[in-house]
Amino acid sequence: MNLAANLLTALVALLHLWFLVLEMFLWTRPAGRRVFKLTPEFAQQSRVLAANQGLYNGFLVAGLAWGLWLGADGFAIKLFFLGCVIVAGVFGALTVGRKILFIQALPAALAFALLWLGR
Repeated sequence: MNLAANLLTALVALLHLWFLVLEMFLWTRPAGRRVFKLTPEFAQQSRVLAANQGLYNGFLVAGLAWGLWLGADGFAIKLFFLGCVIVAGVFGALTVGRKILFIQALPAALAFALLWLGR
């Protein structure tokens, strides 16, 4: 159970690393605009906000990586950062689009549950 929880936690961290890249570096480029369905004008106008959002995703990655690096001693850290991802995913689903619930919150919730059950 712990291995599955850690693998899923690592997947969540990798997803958020990808979100960081999309928001900080690809937002105004064709790949970023395609993912977020942005016009070139809106992407350019909102690029600073997107970079800020990407930075926050980086903090989630750092927290999850820290918890994974600590192994069993990182239990509470992993729970905290997975909880942050779940809350952000639910908020995003409510305010932006339902798809975020499945891309962001669901993997984190599964990792959280597996981590909790494996303690």
